[in-house]
Amino acid sequence: MHIISIKALKQFWEKHPNAEPSLRYWYKVTINSRWQHFDDLRTTFPSADPVGKLTVFNIGGNNYRLIAKVVFSKAKNHTGRVYIRAVLTHQEYDKSKWKQDPWL
Repeated sequence: MHIISIKALKQFWEKHPNAEPSLRYWYKVTINSRWQHFDDLRTTFPSADPVGKLTVFNIGGNNYRLIAKVVFSKAKNHTGRVYIRAVLTHQEYDKSKWKQDPWL
């Protein structure tokens, strides 16, 4: 998968250093994946949930949320895309401001 963009991850872990190992793990696993549909994604990240047109990933033992638009690849030899929309603490996520995202 092609991730757009790692900058959002870096900015988040600069504010929340405890999130860095988990976000790096998510990034490494995701770039090496070739998801064709949500079931493939769920095999990799069982706790991921679809919310509208976005996917919510639990990060760092449920302490953080990564919200992304996943565009699945049409064939196994093609790369899909993951557009990071937000990385939030659990508290920020609960405020639901992210649900105002026009991509939802």
